[in-house]
Amino acid sequence: MNEVNEKLKKACQEALAAFRKLGREEYADISSKLEYVIGSYEHDLNPVGLHEFGGPALEMLRKLKEREPRKVNRKVIVGLEKAMSAYQIS
Repeated sequence: MNEVNEKLKKACQEALAAFRKLGREEYADISSKLEYVIGSYEHDLNPVGLHEFGGPALEMLRKLKEREPRKVNRKVIVGLEKAMSAYQIS
């Protein structure tokens, strides 16, 4: 398996966990999409969905971090940023 793709999957899983921990209805849609693309990736190893929904998830996490700094661990955001950039480079 491609290490870049695996890092992206892990970062998406961490973002999903962060959204679930919040338990807010406004994040239900992105949570279900992340859950779906993570499962899809595990089935067919195609990372396109991870990248497609990793971007919007990252933006939502950044905005939430600005509004409520203690609600999101910075490591989740940094991990997703790094994974997204590594995916785009490869």
